[in-house]
Amino acid sequence: MHRAAFSASFKTANRLLRSLESGQFGFLVVRRQPTSTTPASAAAAIATRVAQEPFLNGSSSVYVEEMYNAWVKDPSSVHKSWDAFFRNASADAEPGLAHQRPPTLFPFSAGGLPSVPASAAGLASVDSHRDIDDHLSVQAIIRSYQIRGHYFAKLDPLNINVTNLDRDGAWLKVYNLGIYSFSFKEKDMDRLFKLPNTTFIGGGETVLSLREILKRLESTYCGHIGVEYMFINNLEQCQWIREKFETPTIMDLSVEKKKTLLARMTRSHKFEEFLAKKWSSEKRFGLEGCEVLIPAMKEIIDNSSELGTESIVMGMPHRGRLNVLANVCRKPLEQIFAQFNSLEPADEGSGDVKYHLGMSHERLNRKTNKTIKLAVVANPSHLEAVDPVVQGKTRAEQFYRGDTQGRKVMSLLLHGDAAFAGQGIVYETFHLSDLPDYSTHGTIHIVVNNQIGFTTDPRVARSSPYCTDVARVVNAPIFHVNADDPEAVVHVCKVAAEWRAKFGKDCVIDLVCYRRNGHNEIDEPMFTQPLMYTKIKKQLPTLHKYAQKLIAEKTVTEEYVSQLNEKYENILVEAYKNTEKEVKMYNRDWLDSPWSGFFGTRSEIKCDPTGVSEEVLSHIGNAFSTPPPGNFKIHGGIKRILNSRLDMVNNRTIDWALAEALAFGSLLKEGIHVRLSGQDVERGTFSHRHHVLHHQTMDKTTYRPLCHLYPDQAPYTVCNSSLSEYGVLGFELGFSMTNPNALVIWEAQFGDFFNTAQCIIDQFISSGQAKWVRQSGLTLLLPHGMEGMGPEHSSGRPERFLELCNAPHDEFPTIDEYFPLKQLHDINQIVANCSTPANMFHILRRQIALPFRKPLIVFTPKSLLRHPSCKSSFDELLPGTEFRRLLPDEGEQIKARPEAVKRQIFCTGKVYYELIKERNARGLDDQVAITRIEQLCPFPFDLVRDELLKYPNADVMWSQEEHKNQGWFNFVLPNLQCVLKHLNKEDMRVL
Repeated sequence: MHRAAFSASFKTANRLLRSLESGQFGFLVVRRQPTSTTPASAAAAIATRVAQEPFLNGSSSVYVEEMYNAWVKDPSSVHKSWDAFFRNASADAEPGLAHQRPPTLFPFSAGGLPSVPASAAGLASVDSHRDIDDHLSVQAIIRSYQIRGHYFAKLDPLNINVTNLDRDGAWLKVYNLGIYSFSFKEKDMDRLFKLPNTTFIGGGETVLSLREILKRLESTYCGHIGVEYMFINNLEQCQWIREKFETPTIMDLSVEKKKTLLARMTRSHKFEEFLAKKWSSEKRFGLEGCEVLIPAMKEIIDNSSELGTESIVMGMPHRGRLNVLANVCRKPLEQIFAQFNSLEPADEGSGDVKYHLGMSHERLNRKTNKTIKLAVVANPSHLEAVDPVVQGKTRAEQFYRGDTQGRKVMSLLLHGDAAFAGQGIVYETFHLSDLPDYSTHGTIHIVVNNQIGFTTDPRVARSSPYCTDVARVVNAPIFHVNADDPEAVVHVCKVAAEWRAKFGKDCVIDLVCYRRNGHNEIDEPMFTQPLMYTKIKKQLPTLHKYAQKLIAEKTVTEEYVSQLNEKYENILVEAYKNTEKEVKMYNRDWLDSPWSGFFGTRSEIKCDPTGVSEEVLSHIGNAFSTPPPGNFKIHGGIKRILNSRLDMVNNRTIDWALAEALAFGSLLKEGIHVRLSGQDVERGTFSHRHHVLHHQTMDKTTYRPLCHLYPDQAPYTVCNSSLSEYGVLGFELGFSMTNPNALVIWEAQFGDFFNTAQCIIDQFISSGQAKWVRQSGLTLLLPHGMEGMGPEHSSGRPERFLELCNAPHDEFPTIDEYFPLKQLHDINQIVANCSTPANMFHILRRQIALPFRKPLIVFTPKSLLRHPSCKSSFDELLPGTEFRRLLPDEGEQIKARPEAVKRQIFCTGKVYYELIKERNARGLDDQVAITRIEQLCPFPFDLVRDELLKYPNADVMWSQEEHKNQGWFNFVLPNLQCVLKHLNKEDMRVL
């Protein structure tokens, strides 16, 4: 048989071996098939014979294939027993007989193939079998360490071993049998074995004694670092990780590096010590027990900067936040200390912020001599809620920099162990990591693993062995490390930075540490964890341990350590003295992404026009309604939709879909980036949008009309999201925080779907400006309408959003020409329920036209998307037109005799069309006036007052689809009563 044919059949056998491997070494059983003279069947027969060799039982296919590839290149490079086997198999030896004691010489035929003598069919040598089995056993040991060595790593500084949660210890027995059930004896420990190319423990050596192999494996995988990576299904990535941890001396640090590490540990430790001394009764969520976090983060930043990163966006919970701000981001110590002095902010903001607010700062990185921008995003007590916000902000920075590979901007997320395992948003965020329109090209996650959550033991807090197991779903390598070994920690951090730069994938650093105090400094942990905290009280701080180590190895002297301590303590004392002079505090100093050049450039009480010229409307309308150029085959139904759109454009009429497209297109023309994200937004849940057209016969071939309007237009991003609301809404919020001159929209598939993202709405959107001094123009589109889908799948719950508005309704406000803008300026979020396409067009454009940014909640329709009466004219979009907060009744009979009106109905949204239909059916066109309130919050007091004055003889009624205790009623009622009181009509009842 030709060598190429044998190679193919050998690989076939190896594929069969691999299919049974599954991370361990199984047995392959293959039924013998009749031989055939055809080449294909001959190859299959060889594959079968190779697979049936008894000595291959329990072997690794990877190892066997390595031996074969080495033999093909140079038969003398492999052991003589392998040489014999490959020669015999190539010569078509019978199954079970290919492996023989090799003869002294195999003559080769003229074709270069080995000629096997008849004597080669004798019995296999026992010694030869043993030799091969032992080599395979050594490889099995190496692989076992690589797969499961982290279970034996000395990760816990307290040595209380709560990492593994298998209560009965059965896993330990299985593990021991897995490694040590081979038939090695003490006399074998000094035998030499050839190392496979799936390990780097040899360094430059290819052969080691068994004793040295075990010693090096133990040092690599069972020391202070536990590496979890063998679940990754990419051989290159696994090999890269092996090299970074297995190579001898790779963790050794230079004297200079050790001194830098000691200095960083000193700053981290002394900062917490200083705060504890000056503000002993204050909560500060200090870093004691994990002071190594500061040098860890600085190591990541240093290496990332060296690899080309220019900006790092960070998110983190409370613990250690002040230390990170001071010693990683270099926020002025005076500003941090001022937070403890109970100064009222001189600008906006509220209390409880010193361990919640963020910051943004550019500084020179001393290691690389490059400028780097660091931003810490503000976050609530909802811990992991900040994760997708950071990812969105990072993606936005990458987008606006043109950083398509994430080389310049990266994200760094810090987590607590209990939250990382317990909060579902972590999983949602991980699943955004490799999606085309959401990827940030790799995030480094650091878990500050306290081994406790507030007072909850891990054994009742999670079901997985590690708090980091959720990261395995995206093939992220996990580096567990003992936080009491600073040198191991910085090595892991260096590897993490290099991994992210090389592969653009997430990775996780699990800093196994402890919490020296309780959940906060005034909490008593001995109530619930007496044994753990008895041990913690005896635990020497990491700084002291490391200083003693360096002194013992003569890297530094005791005097050097004392000077480091004294130097930083002087810095802290000086900053404290300066803080005493501070009389004002500014929360704007804590912004995570200041919008330089945005505020103060326009009047806060004037809005730019939102009307657009007819030429622009026609151009966009025609482009949006025209099939793609060339031979792009679209669906027949799409052709009909495009034709009907073109008819509307020619008739100067728009429906809801066209209103959206005209708003987006006109903003794109003005250089405003538009991003629309959510489930099924490309087509639209109700099949009305079709912003992405799909070729009907070619996969992955699409056309986006709004991306081809003008040669110099801004980019338009429309992207279907994963089936996530919490994660994706948080992501879009983060995206909106980066650039005020972008329209960022999240659309819910149905309005009620926002409820799984309620945390983002409550903690970030509605309270963003008051709590975090953070404006955002994020827009939410929530399809709403009681249209037969049942009580839980019809309503977008407008009452919830209205309850979150800081809208006063006790006193009638002062009305002047700037009243509408003043209202918008003072409100925390805008809530609208448009009933016409024209109003939808204007309110979307107004988001950019405003001189400030406010979140906008729009309850969009379902049936109105195609309602024949729900149309607008081009005339309502032209220059001079604007968003109408209230739409009065413009019926001719009503306008002719307002005094004859007996009932005035206020309503909002879709119900208007049903009321009109019923009014016509009853012949009450001259007696009932129907007024639509399009902007519910802020409430249009001035326009409602004018409407009430129009109809002096009418009683007042509010009408809605929803139950009386839901929807808009409870918000509208006190506002209507406020206006009636102002008009001295307190006796008038709102029905």
